[in-house]
Amino acid sequence: MEKHVVILIFTTVIMRLGCLVQSDASTHRYKSGEEVPLYANKVGPFFNPSETYAYYDLPFCRPDNLEKKKESLGEVLNGDRLIFAPYKLEFLADKKDAKVVCKKRLTKEEVAQFRTAVALDYYIQMYYDDLPIWAFIGNIDKEGSYDPNEFKYHIYTMFHFEIFYNKDRVIEINLRVDPHVTANVTNDEEVDVEFLYTMVWKATNTPFEKRMDRYKMSSSLPHHLEIHWFSIMNSCVTIFIVMSCLGTIYMRVLRRDIYKLAQDEECSDNQEETGWKSLHGDVFRYPKCNYLLSSALGCGTQLLAVVVAILSLGVLGVFQPYDRGVLPTALIIVYAITSAVAGFSAVSFYHQLEGSNWLRTLLLTGGIFSCPLFLTFFFLNTVAIKYGSTAALPLGTIVVIFLLWVLLALPSLLLGALSGKRIRSEFQAPCHTTKCPREVPPQRWYRSIIMQMVLAGILPFAVIYIELYYVFASVWGHRIYTIYSILFVVVILLLITTALVCVAMTYFQLAAEDHEWWWRSFLCGGSTGLYLFGYSFHYYFTRSDMSSFMQTSFFFGYMACVSYGVFLMLGAVGFRSCLLFVRLLYGSIKCE
Repeated sequence: MEKHVVILIFTTVIMRLGCLVQSDASTHRYKSGEEVPLYANKVGPFFNPSETYAYYDLPFCRPDNLEKKKESLGEVLNGDRLIFAPYKLEFLADKKDAKVVCKKRLTKEEVAQFRTAVALDYYIQMYYDDLPIWAFIGNIDKEGSYDPNEFKYHIYTMFHFEIFYNKDRVIEINLRVDPHVTANVTNDEEVDVEFLYTMVWKATNTPFEKRMDRYKMSSSLPHHLEIHWFSIMNSCVTIFIVMSCLGTIYMRVLRRDIYKLAQDEECSDNQEETGWKSLHGDVFRYPKCNYLLSSALGCGTQLLAVVVAILSLGVLGVFQPYDRGVLPTALIIVYAITSAVAGFSAVSFYHQLEGSNWLRTLLLTGGIFSCPLFLTFFFLNTVAIKYGSTAALPLGTIVVIFLLWVLLALPSLLLGALSGKRIRSEFQAPCHTTKCPREVPPQRWYRSIIMQMVLAGILPFAVIYIELYYVFASVWGHRIYTIYSILFVVVILLLITTALVCVAMTYFQLAAEDHEWWWRSFLCGGSTGLYLFGYSFHYYFTRSDMSSFMQTSFFFGYMACVSYGVFLMLGAVGFRSCLLFVRLLYGSIKCE
C-alpha cells in the first residue's frame, strides 16, 4: 500500500512540474489588442542540432531592453535561452502592410557572420504563446554554378506570421519567409538592411486542448506506425526462437538428466559425472572482485528502475511535445530518488557474498556510473563554452544539479545501503560449495568470453534495431518521439530477450564444465550496450550530416555514456536471470 502511495505522489509531482513549465503562456487568455509574448530562442546549423547559439549572437534587430524570460531547470538543460523578440504581435491585430522592425547598417564583421550562418544552413527558433516556430536565415543562390566562389548568399528580411485563434486563445502559428525580399551578404562590405514583418489572424474551430496535436503527427503517421509494429513483431519472433531453443534444451537434455539423477538416493562426487552435473560443488563459489560485481549490479538495477519510471510517465502522458524541460527534469529527479535502489541492491548482495567492506562497495556504487558521466559532462560543457553555445550550462544550473545530487541522490543512496545492510539474508545456494575449486578445462576459441559477448548481444540488439533509428532521430535530430507505449513494449521485449539469451549462454558454459559464470553472465547481458555504441558510428556516418567538432564530441561523448548505462542495466538483467536459472537447475537435483 505504501509503495502505491509513493508512486502516486511521485507521478503527481512530475505532472505538476510539467504544468508549471507551461503555465505562464499556454493557460493565458487574451483580449483584442493585447500583446502576446514572442520569445526568440536560439539559432544553429540545421544538420548539427546540438550546436545551438543564442538568438542575438547573430546581429538581428535588438529591442531597446533585452529582457530574458525566467526559465526552469529543464529548459536550461534543453539549451533554451528565451529573450523577448522585437516583433509586436498583438492579439487579433492584423498587419497586412509590412511593418519595419528596424533598419541597420551591417558591418563587414556582421556580414561575415550572416554569410557563415547561411552557408551552414542556420535556422532560427522562436516561441509564440508557447508554440514553437522555425525559419531558415537565408539561402544560397548557386546560379547553376558548382564553384563555391561564385555562390550568392542572401538573408531573409521579411517574415510573414499567420496565426490561428479560437475565441480568446492562440491555437496555431506559421512563419513564412519571403524569398524575394532579401539582403545580399556575399561580399565583405557594409550592407544596409531593413527587417520587415506582416501578421494575419485567422479563426479556427480547433479546440485549445488539441493545439499540440500537429506536433505529434511526425511520429504517428500510419506508415510510421506500421514500421513500429513490424519492429515489435520482429522482436516477438526473436523471443519465440530463443524460447524454442531453450525449450528444446530443457525437454531433451535437462529433463532427462534431472530425471536420471532423481532416481538415485544421493548425488555424491561421482567421478563419472560430466557436464553441468559435475559442477554442483563449484557453481556457487563466490566470484572474484565481488565488491565490483555488487556495485555494477546495484547501479544497473537503478538504471533499470529509471528507464521503467520514465517510460511509465511517458505512457501516462506526462511528456508532451515541446514541454520544454519536463523530461530532463524528470530524469534528474528519478535518477536521484532511485539511488536508494542502487544502494540497497549493491550492499544487500555484497553481504550475501559475505563481504565485509560494505562502505567501499557503497562508494563504488555511487560513482561507477555518475563519475564517468560527470567527467564527460564537464569536458563537453567546456567545449560548449569554447564555442559559445547555449548547450553550455551556466554556473548556477551546475550548482543546482550538484546540490540535487548531494542533498537528494547521496542520502537516497545511503538510506538504501543502510536498509540493505540491516536486512541481511544468506545467499540461497541449493548445493554446498567444496573447499578446493575445480579446475576449468581448456575451452575452445568460440567459448571465450569475447566470442560469448559477441554472440550474446546479437539477438537483443536485433530486437531494438528498427526502433533505434527513431530514437536517434529524435534525440540527435529534429524529429519528435511521442509513442512511448511502443517504446515501452520494445524495452520489455529487450529485457526478455536479454534474459533468455544469457540463460542459454550460461547453460552452454556449464555444459562445458566451466563454473565461472558470474561475471560472464553480466558481461554477456551488457554486450548489447557495445552494439549500441557501434550503431552510433553507423548513424553518425550514414544517417546524419554532423560535422563540427562540438557536435561530434557531444554525440560520441553522450552516446558512450548511454551505451555504458545500457551495458550496466542489461548486465544486471542478464546476471539476475542466470542466477535464478542456476538456482532452479541445481535445486532440482539432490546434492550434498
